[in-house]
Amino acid sequence: MSLPSTFPLLHDIRPDDISMSPFIVSTTRGFLPRGDPITKLPDAFSALENLLQRMPIKKLDGEPGLLANGKFGDAVLADLPDLTDVILKHAYDMVLITALYRDYSFLASAYLLEPCHERHVKGEEYGLARDRLPKNIAVPLNTVSKIAGFKPWMEYAGSYALYNYRLEDEKLGLEYDNTRLIRAFEHGLDPSSSEAGFVLVHVAMVRHSGELVDGSLQVIQSCADGNRDNFNAGLAKVVSAMTKINKTMNLMWNKSKPGDYNSFRTFIFGIAKQSMFPNGVIYEGVSPEPQFFRGESGANDSIIPLCDNLLEITMPNTPLTEILQDFRSYRPGNHREFLEWIHYRAQEVGTKTFALQDANSAKWYLQALDQVRDFRWRHWTFTREYILKHSKHKTATGGSPIVTVSYSTCTSLLLGGKRNKHLLCTSAVTLELLGSEV
Repeated sequence: MSLPSTFPLLHDIRPDDISMSPFIVSTTRGFLPRGDPITKLPDAFSALENLLQRMPIKKLDGEPGLLANGKFGDAVLADLPDLTDVILKHAYDMVLITALYRDYSFLASAYLLEPCHERHVKGEEYGLARDRLPKNIAVPLNTVSKIAGFKPWMEYAGSYALYNYRLEDEKLGLEYDNTRLIRAFEHGLDPSSSEAGFVLVHVAMVRHSGELVDGSLQVIQSCADGNRDNFNAGLAKVVSAMTKINKTMNLMWNKSKPGDYNSFRTFIFGIAKQSMFPNGVIYEGVSPEPQFFRGESGANDSIIPLCDNLLEITMPNTPLTEILQDFRSYRPGNHREFLEWIHYRAQEVGTKTFALQDANSAKWYLQALDQVRDFRWRHWTFTREYILKHSKHKTATGGSPIVTVSYSTCTSLLLGGKRNKHLLCTSAVTLELLGSEV
């Protein structure tokens, strides 16, 4: 496969340019949006903004919201007009359109899964969700998702995580303690809550992806040029970035308590392969055919796929890898294109072979591999403590089976069994918090 030798990454993120998607990979912000998200919708969308402010189980003022009392569905039908015509008037503004995608995806998940949440609170099984998305959500959601380039369902980057933070003080930037959620299902508008911690730790990790992207480009280019010193310097950047990401990942233990995860997890399940949606969901006004979409999942993050592709880490041929390949379509389009370019370009120039031809390069390459292994091992421990110990639901939010191989097999693969051939715990539980990809 013949590819261009360079990829059109942003170095100037142009945060005020509303004509471009917020999600264009850059060497400064990496996989984060080019600029911080819109925190409040314009007045033309006041009905939508008002409903979102009233939605959470606990609102920003600490009072119970609509989801606390099982009144959200009724409010959607009574208080929300179909704003499709208003949306189309703003189709030129990709920053606003992405914010609207985020907000309508929150509405869709809350509306459909509200009955499941009510049963979960009572200690019951999830049961059946609503299976018809009303026109006043379905048509606008379908409209903004087409313009923004997302699926018409909640995704990791464009809605729940990477486009769902605000800065308390703009001068302090992306320091963790300065970030807050824009939208939440449970208590997430309280920055000390586990839902806030769950999302904002992900943002804090991706904050370091600019260095990872920059280092990856340097590795590819210097390998093509045969410049050993620049190649090693690029790998050093990759190791530095991944070390920071892994260190930040450890914040999860303090910022989001394992026992709390299932209290907001209900709302990030998808439609596909879930017992709550045996017949899919009809999007009224969009299609008479039932729709099936995977749920929000950290497996849609681009950090580990970038490392896998750059370092030429091969994966076993299992049903899990087929699921992970499907997850690719739940990323921003520019992220997908960049990861694919890295995948084929690394093979074309031979990053792995070039690294192993020199002792110093091999040292940096192995350190990079070790950071990937460390990430996956940390993620497995999160999955075990946050999900397996607290839920009997057999399917992860993205629609993959919770466990497909034994814990001992995972441990063997991650810690050196079978010569650590795949550096991958081949269990679908590695998908949900911040998963891996091929």
